[in-house]
Amino acid sequence: MAWLTLFIAGLFEVVWASAMKQSEGFTRLWPSVITLVGMLVSFGLLAWSMRVLPLGTAYTVWTGIGAVGAFVVGIAFLGEAVSLSRLLAAGLIVSGLLLMKLSSPA
Repeated sequence: MAWLTLFIAGLFEVVWASAMKQSEGFTRLWPSVITLVGMLVSFGLLAWSMRVLPLGTAYTVWTGIGAVGAFVVGIAFLGEAVSLSRLLAAGLIVSGLLLMKLSSPA
């Protein structure tokens, strides 16, 4: 259950990061509200998962999901550049996340 909670926390990190981009420096109300709510949910779920998972594992996976998710959102919805090196870098992050999961005792 902690891993599922951590995964959902990572997805909410993608939500708040994407909304923050859309908030234009917190000058737009609804994207700003979504950012703050997303942060609260993401941090809360991360904290809950850390009751079971080690700090290093939980934080690494949480930030990795957020990083790769923001990368995908940027490409899919914001017109950010796609290159072989960027895809390889994202693939290495995903590989690291999988290795972290496989090597975790929890």
